[in-house]
Amino acid sequence: MDVQAWTYLFVALTFSLYVGIAFWARVRSTEGFYVAGRGVPALANGMATGADWMSAASFISMAGLISFMGYTGTIYLMGWTGGYVLLALLLAPYLRKYGKFTTSEFLGDRYYSQTARLVGAFCTIFVSFTYIAGQMRGVGVVFSRFLEVDVNTGVIIGMVLVLVYATLGGMRGITYTQVAQYCVLIVAYIVPAAAISWKMTGNPVPQLGFGATIVEGQNAGMFLLETLDALHRDLGLPEYTGAFVPGKKSMVDVFAITAALMVGTAGLPHVLIRFYTVPSARAARYSALWALLFIGLLYTTAPAVGAFARVNMIQSLNGVAYEQAPEWFTSWEATGLIGFDDKNGDGRIDYTGDTATNELAVDRDIMVLANPEIANLPAWVVALVAAGGLAAALSTAAGLLLVISSAFSHDIGKSWLKPGMTEKAELSLARRSAAVAVVIAGIFGIYPPGFVAQVVAFAFGLAASSFFPALVLGIFWKRATKEGAIAGMLSGIGLTASYIYYFKFVAATQEGWWFGISPEGIGSIGMLVNFAVTIAVSFATKPPPEEVQRLVNEIRLPRAGT
Repeated sequence: MDVQAWTYLFVALTFSLYVGIAFWARVRSTEGFYVAGRGVPALANGMATGADWMSAASFISMAGLISFMGYTGTIYLMGWTGGYVLLALLLAPYLRKYGKFTTSEFLGDRYYSQTARLVGAFCTIFVSFTYIAGQMRGVGVVFSRFLEVDVNTGVIIGMVLVLVYATLGGMRGITYTQVAQYCVLIVAYIVPAAAISWKMTGNPVPQLGFGATIVEGQNAGMFLLETLDALHRDLGLPEYTGAFVPGKKSMVDVFAITAALMVGTAGLPHVLIRFYTVPSARAARYSALWALLFIGLLYTTAPAVGAFARVNMIQSLNGVAYEQAPEWFTSWEATGLIGFDDKNGDGRIDYTGDTATNELAVDRDIMVLANPEIANLPAWVVALVAAGGLAAALSTAAGLLLVISSAFSHDIGKSWLKPGMTEKAELSLARRSAAVAVVIAGIFGIYPPGFVAQVVAFAFGLAASSFFPALVLGIFWKRATKEGAIAGMLSGIGLTASYIYYFKFVAATQEGWWFGISPEGIGSIGMLVNFAVTIAVSFATKPPPEEVQRLVNEIRLPRAGT
């Protein structure tokens, strides 16, 4: 069978599995819809969290970013994994011990304010819609190549599927669907990586092949990274392993982006809500441990995948006559995600670091998906990667949709607009909110503000500048007041969103960046502003009531069996 036939087979099988799980796990109560009845085992929740976490940005785009950025691309590895340490130590067990359904509900109770809860709901919706844009775009990219439909049609197909299993099963259905999706995506990521590693370096373990020598071809006997550095020098590009050199991000920007991604990880609503689904605070801690292990399996493989793809792409295209370009190039060219512009008229593809002479345009989001084709792996492996990419994008999209619908139905509808709403009416509102949210998410997927990982990085910055300070101070500082938390969240997310909007859509230039920090890293500054404003305003206002201070003590103190 060819690639398309294998892809239809894998997609049909996996989609049938996801929908089947949704019907099996369908819920009829708000507790089942929001937090899966709080009965998910730590191991299963860790696996589901891994799938929820490893979105299209992780599966599709991260290795592509590393492939083009080299050393600097490790900001995504350090930020996205380091954030789980913060999550496990500072937030997950305490939020689970407190209970309830949503993060905004905790903010409302801790800061004894309906306004604080509504601000939290607003931040949840804003961050989640930013994040989900990247996921829907990732679905469209996969469908556009492997099912031979345009990107926008692919986004619409993904919207329909996510809507089915997110609204039927709620958090319970999403959780067990994500367990299945983790199995699909990790196999789809590791199998081609191992095959390419074996083919290029003679070592089937990608993490070891990354530091090994190439076994065949013109660079045989050279270390993989040494080869990449040489190729980059020949093309007039910064060395692949070079750090803080001309043409790459500065040390300040690398630090700021890493901090924003790390802190944003610990503040993302769709990740935090996963820890409400386990039976106890102890299970929440173990969930974070399992999640880190499951995530690490893919994340330690990504640098090798990026390096393999980079070497193979350059060697298979640079200097080759356009008429003799490999079949994979022609297939991806039809999607518009890779292109050739014959600037000098010689009919050959010239890939250089000089924009005036470079003739090859490559969308970074295709590198993982195209990697098996570039390496001439069998058609079934190529299709497996497509199924894995869809699993990654859809798993995160479903989690985000649930968070958005929960914010609308529980934090805005039930708590503010209609407090006397019955459980049946609330569940209906949650499902209708998810339907509206998926349509809006699809529009963002069709008109995204950047490539997948970049869009997701914006979401992390927004989460870092809004939720993290309010949650940490709410748990560990009894003196934090409602006025301080509200002012801090609004100032943090307002500054970050304004900075991103201005430098991405208005100025579109690096001139004027504060301290040389890019829009992807400004969330770290927004976080500091949030902390500063919250603390200053809290000292200037009346202390929280005694019952709130007792609540803070109770959340922090250990309890037998937790």
